[in-house]
Amino acid sequence: MHPFFNNKVVAITGGSDGIGKALIELLLPMGARVATCARNQDKLYDLQLKFSKFPLHCVVADVSKYNDCELFIQSTLKQFGGIDILINNAGISMRALLKDADMGVFRKTMDVNFFGALYCTKLALNSLIERKGTIVGVSSVAGFRGLPGRSGYSASKFALNGWLEAVRTELMDDHVHVMWVSPGFTKSNIRNVALNASGNAQGESPINEDKLMSSDECALHILKAIEKKKRTLVLTGTGKQAVWMNRFFPAWADKLTHKFFFKNGKLIQ
Repeated sequence: MHPFFNNKVVAITGGSDGIGKALIELLLPMGARVATCARNQDKLYDLQLKFSKFPLHCVVADVSKYNDCELFIQSTLKQFGGIDILINNAGISMRALLKDADMGVFRKTMDVNFFGALYCTKLALNSLIERKGTIVGVSSVAGFRGLPGRSGYSASKFALNGWLEAVRTELMDDHVHVMWVSPGFTKSNIRNVALNASGNAQGESPINEDKLMSSDECALHILKAIEKKKRTLVLTGTGKQAVWMNRFFPAWADKLTHKFFFKNGKLIQ
């Protein structure tokens, strides 16, 4: 059991893989009551079997759809009586140059990464205010520094950061804690299922995943930041360096970013 998370109701979107799944695996032994949603029914079923002796509520839902978000939040409120912590973790990436990408790629990315967080937060807001709870957005370093080949992803994360900053200020008098987490490159499935120029999953990661921070380590940092009521959390040395460079030396950051992502004029990362 954990003194902070014990008996807390934690709702996590995108809990079937990566950081979301790692959060669940940490929270349940701490005594939290967890609700999660994802699109993959089989993975949720496996998760439910693995933690059958724990208070875990799973819902098949696509956060880009308001009705699905409503089903997830309302069923969680009915199951557990309220929500103390909402972690907007569900996300999708993309990898395509603007000149090549179908417009649907940008809309889908924004629908999942921004509107999914908006829908779930709005639906859970009354309970979060009542319980003086916590709202978390799992953003990205791409929300501080635009990344080539991922312009739609960057746009969605910039939007998420700005929206959460506004909401944080709105909810100060209600004593609701709002924070956003910006991992650097983290080992997960997000790059394998990232949308290509046609809007299909690219199928493989262009990055060596073995050298990246694990989802488990990332999840542990997130939970510590929630407990300490941090405003923001930027993870990995590379991520922190990118944010710092972009803030103080933006032109230099442009050149270094271009060098990292391009070779002979072609996108390599």
